[in-house]
Amino acid sequence: MEIILTVVGTALGYFCGSIPFGLIIVRLKTGQDVRQFGSGRTGGTNVARAAGFWAGLVTAALDIFKVTFAVWLASWVAGGNGWAEALGGVAGILGHNNSIFLLQRVTTEAGRTRLQFQGGAGGASAIGGAIGLWPLSVAFILPAGLFFLFVIGYASVATMAVGLAAIVVFAVRAMYYGGPWAHVAFGALTLLLQVWALRPNIERLMNGSERVFNKSLRGWWLARRTGEMSKQSK
Repeated sequence: MEIILTVVGTALGYFCGSIPFGLIIVRLKTGQDVRQFGSGRTGGTNVARAAGFWAGLVTAALDIFKVTFAVWLASWVAGGNGWAEALGGVAGILGHNNSIFLLQRVTTEAGRTRLQFQGGAGGASAIGGAIGLWPLSVAFILPAGLFFLFVIGYASVATMAVGLAAIVVFAVRAMYYGGPWAHVAFGALTLLLQVWALRPNIERLMNGSERVFNKSLRGWWLARRTGEMSKQSK
């Protein structure tokens, strides 16, 4: 029975995570499809590119909440089982990255038709899952993500930093404070999902062509340097 309830909680977590708040917010604000902008993802960073900073912030907040709720729902269904909580959170992130509501048919270069999921990359949603597992984790995980987003300027690196920080935080909690090891598995699976979703970004990072978040310190510096070089060339 416990296994069945864990499966049910995991499935509910996936559907909660699948709600494409970014798509909805950009559609309401601009009438456009966020998937036609920037990275094509529905997460807060790309929403900011498509509809402005505040739209991106609201999207990020909702993406956090939906996976926090997914963890709570899975925990309630399975009676507080640590593995059910962890899998509910992972399923919520999986749903965010591969939303059932954004499933569409695409034609490959070879002329074949296949189904393709769309969504985000699992940054804000991973923070939400961690909050659902242990609310105090946000005090450690969120600063890591914000540093890489607003200082270093790479949203992809910020996303993976959240997954890595979750592993460290939950591992320390399990080793020294009796936290569930299942929560460490949440961090590890989360990072794997993020790396898989960010494969194109990782490739661009390797060749130096990754997008810089224009609201970051790095983005400001690059814009200023570009402006100065433009003046000098006149």
